[in-house]
Amino acid sequence: MSETPPNTLQYRVDGPGDAPVLVIGPSLGTTWHMWDRQVPELTRQWRVVRFDLPGHGGAPARPFTSVAELGDRLLATLDELGVQRFGYAGCSIGGAVGLDLALRAPHRVASLALVATSPRFGSADEFRQRGVIVRTHGLEPMARTAPEQWFTPGFAATQPAIVEWAVQMVRTTDPGCYIGACEALALFDVRDSLGRIGIPALVLVGADDQVTGPAEARTLVAGIADARLAVVPGASHLAPVEQPGAVTDLLTNHFAGIVHDTQSALPAPPMPPVSAPVVPVAEIAPAPAPELAGSARPDTYDEGLKLRREILGDAHVDQVLADEFGADFQSLVTRYAWGEVWSRDGLDRRTRSCVTLTALIAGGHLEALADHTRAALRNGLTPAEIREVLLQTAVYCGMPAADSALRVVSRVIKEETTPQA
Repeated sequence: MSETPPNTLQYRVDGPGDAPVLVIGPSLGTTWHMWDRQVPELTRQWRVVRFDLPGHGGAPARPFTSVAELGDRLLATLDELGVQRFGYAGCSIGGAVGLDLALRAPHRVASLALVATSPRFGSADEFRQRGVIVRTHGLEPMARTAPEQWFTPGFAATQPAIVEWAVQMVRTTDPGCYIGACEALALFDVRDSLGRIGIPALVLVGADDQVTGPAEARTLVAGIADARLAVVPGASHLAPVEQPGAVTDLLTNHFAGIVHDTQSALPAPPMPPVSAPVVPVAEIAPAPAPELAGSARPDTYDEGLKLRREILGDAHVDQVLADEFGADFQSLVTRYAWGEVWSRDGLDRRTRSCVTLTALIAGGHLEALADHTRAALRNGLTPAEIREVLLQTAVYCGMPAADSALRVVSRVIKEETTPQA
């Protein structure tokens, strides 16, 4: 185990110091120990570098905001170790890191194994709601449902010690880092970029995986030019834990051809030369052109739509945009409310949610209040903080307005924070 400077990851190295390097990434809610049963065989040929996600396995709780940021931290960690080129295997969000590296740093990755991975993990809405649930109830709901998501029923019934070990991994994760990972997965989508991956890839999936199953695996194989599919019978999401022998054999065979390919780094794509600018001794700057009335404003629609989806959710935005009669109004809202006001840096999202809730309560706009209560939860307000907003509005906006709002807000909070059975 290592000390972890800022912007790097907690890691562990096993195997000969002069062997080619194989980097292995974990799934959300797990630690590097999910790969324990692969390591003895893998270290016969490779120097294995395992890493923990921030806030997992006792790693420092430094949340990340995107899969790309997690990939940057991993590359910084490998730079510290002097590792330039490596094979990479990752499970679930660990596989997402592999896809990111294959797209942004292909000269570093010799070969790729994607375990229980998807180019798009579910929907952004469900991951953001998962974050809301953790912010409200902690990680216990996630820990309670982990066994049925990670293992087949037969394995869970016959291996209670492993199931309890898995549950404890989730319980000991930092909630803020878990929420940050959910936000990162909500934003992750490389479906349109798979054709750019030229690295040989093994796509490995448990036959009974209900989280990222064979359908998602086939999407990866169809999109990546040099990819092959391996479906592991009798395994669910954590196939390396449930079927360690089969997964080890598949990884060993896949990475066998890269032993010599990891010994030296391939150069990064060359940057075009930049000639040195000529600096004049003195220069009279031209007078700025006068700004013409009615000059074109930058179009903020795309930025506004992205932010609107992040805060209100894809399902809500898709519903309102489907109304052809209201298309012009929705365009106006997207550009000005979201692209110009919500996107400003002067207030953070939590504060803007407090202001918005107050204004909607004062105006009696209960339907919009429901939408923005959901948004407030996604923006990081807790139910207790929203309750304080209601009490404040009762004093300054009137008891009847706050009373009507209370019914709407209570219903929405219950819907959004109740864990799935």
